[in-house]
Amino acid sequence: MEFLSYLINGLGLGSVYAIIALGYTMVYGIAKMLNFAHGDVIMIGAYVAFFALTNFGLPLIPAVLLSVIVCTVLGVTIERLAYKPLRQASSLSVLITAIGVSYFLQNGAQLLWSSATKVFPAVISNGSLNIGSLQISYLTLITICVCILVMAALTLFINRTSTGRAMRACSEDKGAAALMGINVNFIISVTFAIGSGLAAIASVLLCSTYPSVFPTLGAMPGIKAFTAAVFGGIGSIPGAFLGGLLLGVIEILAKAYISTQLSDAIVFAVLIVVLLIKPTGLLGRKLSEKV
Repeated sequence: MEFLSYLINGLGLGSVYAIIALGYTMVYGIAKMLNFAHGDVIMIGAYVAFFALTNFGLPLIPAVLLSVIVCTVLGVTIERLAYKPLRQASSLSVLITAIGVSYFLQNGAQLLWSSATKVFPAVISNGSLNIGSLQISYLTLITICVCILVMAALTLFINRTSTGRAMRACSEDKGAAALMGINVNFIISVTFAIGSGLAAIASVLLCSTYPSVFPTLGAMPGIKAFTAAVFGGIGSIPGAFLGGLLLGVIEILAKAYISTQLSDAIVFAVLIVVLLIKPTGLLGRKLSEKV
């Protein structure tokens, strides 16, 4: 029963990683770039939700919606100002720019809100569901349900809407998609908007689990979510979902049965082993490049 409790908690943490990883994998799948500023968008979303809940006294749902709106606008702005001028640049230039945007957001947050840690309010019930001797917190259940709903909605959007089909076309071949009349720049902006909106949702779930807000909040969750995206197969939406859940389970089990200090090292060690066996990730597919 103890193992089952750890497993469920791991799925809860992994659900947060999965939501963040979806943003990474969508941007890479369509724009073929790694947006390392994604973790700092999470941080901005956490600050917006914090001030909406404390200073403005908004209920949870309006606070989350405000955070989603701000992060969506921020994601599109970053794409237009920082990444769009580098469409034809080398991947190294884009990577350096992403790191620069990340530091810009972190230092901007320090200037605006100081580097002091703020306590995120308890907006989700601390109670638990008791099934025999098994206790499952409502926060964990809500996090898992939100992740499943996000994944289902995103899958329907990708497969059933014209914009979603255009996104799939761009992920296959942006040049051919442009020849078919698809506005590639618009599709990339939509991708950034969706990924950043998901980051805002993840920020509230993350801060509800670990109730503190500070300028480098998104650094480690961002790295772990990127690891989850690579684990599952970067560019694959189901892969990001699976990778996030597995990463959360591995982290919680490592903390419970091995060492809390070594849990992060174990997570990355598992990633290395998986990539040695299957370099494309669990659900990734090998692409042949024509020359």
